[in-house]
Amino acid sequence: MTRLFRNREIWLALAILAVIVGVTLRFPRFSQPQNLLTIFNDTSILMMLALGQMAVILTRSIDLSMASNLALTGMIVAMANAAFPMIPIPLLIAGCVVVGALLGAFNGILVWKLGIPSIVVTLGTLTIFRGLVFVISGGAWVNAAQMSPDFIQLQRGAFLGLPILSWFAIVVAGLVYVLMTRTPAGRAFYAIGVNPTASVYTGIDVGRTTFFAFVLSGAISGLCGYLWISRYVIASVEVASGYELTIIAACVIGGVSIAGGIGTVAGALLGALFLGVVNNALPVIGVSPFWQMAISGAAILLAVVLNARGERSKGRIILKKAEAA
Repeated sequence: MTRLFRNREIWLALAILAVIVGVTLRFPRFSQPQNLLTIFNDTSILMMLALGQMAVILTRSIDLSMASNLALTGMIVAMANAAFPMIPIPLLIAGCVVVGALLGAFNGILVWKLGIPSIVVTLGTLTIFRGLVFVISGGAWVNAAQMSPDFIQLQRGAFLGLPILSWFAIVVAGLVYVLMTRTPAGRAFYAIGVNPTASVYTGIDVGRTTFFAFVLSGAISGLCGYLWISRYVIASVEVASGYELTIIAACVIGGVSIAGGIGTVAGALLGALFLGVVNNALPVIGVSPFWQMAISGAAILLAVVLNARGERSKGRIILKKAEAA
């Protein structure tokens, strides 16, 4: 039982439950199944993006360009749909994934082949991708009147009582879970984060594995490009502006260590869900937007402190075992 409650995901789930219960005591409608389902659906895109970011962070890297990747692929697919509404939606979605993966591959190549720190690379591509949105659109917007009905309505349907957008998140989470826990590539992500030097001696190509992590994050960003534009029915330069910080926050709150090598799919999902619940709960109880930002920031700092303490504790245990041996 003690070991169970040391689990970071358990405490995060309890924190989410505590927020829901606390708000429900004042506003009983908040915990109604339909409202909770709406919160989950609203957070689905953040969940998927957090999983992509987690893969990169596990390899001791970071991708600051995910939101810009999303905005660029979203603008491309919106313009393609407006110009050629006869293109099947599944083909447009596949195109978004491919374009997003190529943008992620561009980041990965620069990090892998040129040895440039990922934070520098993605800070640069963040601006490049955002600028390309303006260039290809000429600063114009693509709105609902220019999009085909199928483009807008796909994710507004439901299957087995769940919105299609929620199913996208569930499927992506399932695929990433299998990748991380059942494949050599997933194990390589963790190995690189723990000790990149030792990983080389076990036969892991650190550069290629890091490159693959960026391709994965780019592909998920591309998919979310379509989902975001279809959901909010507008494509512009400002789409998802600043959202990269929210993505990183979801990972950190979910227990993904910025130092690499530590993090789980469940943790990243719960971190995103925690932000979703908090962002929906605070307006209900009358908290101003400024305090919402402060509370979210405090949650991030607390998560970083807890992550650091947990990593130090593991280090001490390892040293004690070595001394005893």
